[in-house]
Amino acid sequence: MTLDNHRGMIAQQATELRRMRADVEANAKALREREQALESHLLAAPAQSWAEAAEKAHYLLSLFAATPAALDPRRQRLIADVLKDFEVLSNGSVG
Repeated sequence: MTLDNHRGMIAQQATELRRMRADVEANAKALREREQALESHLLAAPAQSWAEAAEKAHYLLSLFAATPAALDPRRQRLIADVLKDFEVLSNGSVG
């Protein structure tokens, strides 16, 4: 392999890495914007039903689940159980 070919491959890899980083940054920005829109919607008015309240709690529990404090297996199970409870209760499938 010639030196020029090697440099060309390195430049190509660097360009690809820059593109990938730019995509990740753009996706992260879009996600932050969608999260802000969702939070604005959730804050706009109090829940009108248990299902709406459960949706708000689901969102907050999902945020908490992504934190180091939620890594404890007992907390992970509790989060999963509460989310399952919300789903069952919101659908009226108790019994």
